[in-house]
Amino acid sequence: QVQLRDSGGGSVEAGGSLRLSCAATIHNSRILIMGWFRQRAGKEREEVAYIDNDGTVNYADSVKGRFTISRDKDKNILFLQMNNLKPEDTAMYYCAADSGIASIATMRHLGLTAVDFDARGQGTQVTVSS
Repeated sequence: QVQLRDSGGGSVEAGGSLRLSCAATIHNSRILIMGWFRQRAGKEREEVAYIDNDGTVNYADSVKGRFTISRDKDKNILFLQMNNLKPEDTAMYYCAADSGIASIATMRHLGLTAVDFDARGQGTQVTVSS
């Protein structure tokens, strides 16, 4: 069983930065791939970033160059450093993890996204004002 607790959201002005964290508690299980997705008001959930078991990362085009995903595997913590935030980044952000998908390539081959992972956090709100 994997339990995730995400935190670090808040309110910032455009151009500001936030760092989201996701602490994982693992019981008789494992984590291979981790990622973040977000949901803006009235919109569909969308992928943000991934990091797989080998450390390969992948970003949505909308955040590429501004967001950085990283992972401390020893402490089971996932991070999302968000710089140069824009009002359109305002959303509830969720971390997610899966115990069966090892790579981003496999995830894409299976047609899955972070929304399909077998564990997710409760969400942390990010609000960016113009």
